Amino acid sequence: MTKNVIFDLGAVLIQWDAALAFADNFDTRDQAEEWMRQIDFDGWNRLQDGGRRFAEGLDVARARHGALADPLEGYLAAFHLTIEKPVPGSWEIVEGLREQGVPLYAITNWAAETWPAAIDTYPRLTEVFRDIVVSGQVSMLKPQPEIYRLLLDRNGLSASDCIFIDDSRANVEGALALGIDAIHFTDAEALGSVLSQRGLWA
Repeated sequence: MTKNVIFDLGAVLIQWDAALAFADNFDTRDQAEEWMRQIDFDGWNRLQDGGRRFAEGLDVARARHGALADPLEGYLAAFHLTIEKPVPGSWEIVEGLREQGVPLYAITNWAAETWPAAIDTYPRLTEVFRDIVVSGQVSMLKPQPEIYRLLLDRNGLSASDCIFIDDSRANVEGALALGIDAIHFTDAEALGSVLSQRGLWA
């Protein structure tokens, strides 16, 4: 049976450089990154990916950090700047698998309100993938088992018939725990080699 391949998107197909959204607020990249550490941007963003609305997230950041949170106001408008670069070589693998007739799906930890920028920047997303589960739209996050099950259930897939690819070891382990074969992504060359071992890539 042909395996179904499930891709993560960020850092697998699409590079994400969040600091670029705040370039106009700081003189240097180091300053932007230090500010991101001060407000725990990664923690703030994970809650956005989990379904929190931007307005609520901004209110929470202001309550905790006062004026220090002000640069977040422009995040949605500038988000497209953070995802302009694809991951080298990965789209070629996606297109190659598609040409071979491999069914392709995706599960991504991505905020609902920034997702339209992904579609605008990479319209191929809606062409190559039969279904994409966006965490912010369903209020679930990898590696919670529910988000993997959601993709399987709404597409009538069996875990044993799928391969999942993600740059996060925790997310890979989450898939493995459900009986989904999983690959830890490091770069496209290594991915091609592992897929070849599984008979999916020449």
